[in-house]
Amino acid sequence: MRITGGEYSGRIVKMPEGDLRIRPSMDRMRQSVFDVLGDLQGYSFLDLFAGSGILGLEAASRGANPVVCIEKDRKKFPVLLQNASIAQPAIFCKAMPAETFILRNKQAFDIIFLDPPFDYKFKLQLLERLDRSASIHNGSLVLIHFPHEDKLPEQISRLKCYDIRIFGRSIVHFYRRI
Repeated sequence: MRITGGEYSGRIVKMPEGDLRIRPSMDRMRQSVFDVLGDLQGYSFLDLFAGSGILGLEAASRGANPVVCIEKDRKKFPVLLQNASIAQPAIFCKAMPAETFILRNKQAFDIIFLDPPFDYKFKLQLLERLDRSASIHNGSLVLIHFPHEDKLPEQISRLKCYDIRIFGRSIVHFYRRI
């Protein structure tokens, strides 16, 4: 898997070995989403459900700083750390569930990307919890990647959907905190 744009474009990102549960975000989806976001210089970025860290690396490659990656699977974590070392300044990585991070975190982010496993059943509840947390501020962008079979409302608390992108059997909703 390769970084699709920015300073680290073309750099190879490793995947955790033997783990079929990881679902790397499609190259086309990542490139399209980051084309919509544009230059991220001066923006902070939170990658929840980070896996290999590819989304955080895409953000860092386009100038986001700080970048924080959260992944609960400790077996994936060494590969996440190795991949994160590509970026300078360093990407901060934390091994914990996304739900726990949202409850404990005190830093607001400009852009938050959620790429939970497709069988994750609590997408709506997680977005509601995120909206009530310190991880978000008015104007923050929240993106969530999910299967087209799932449905998410146009507005969730103070999160309003302003763009939807479809990629085969998956969708990315772009929410803004109002």
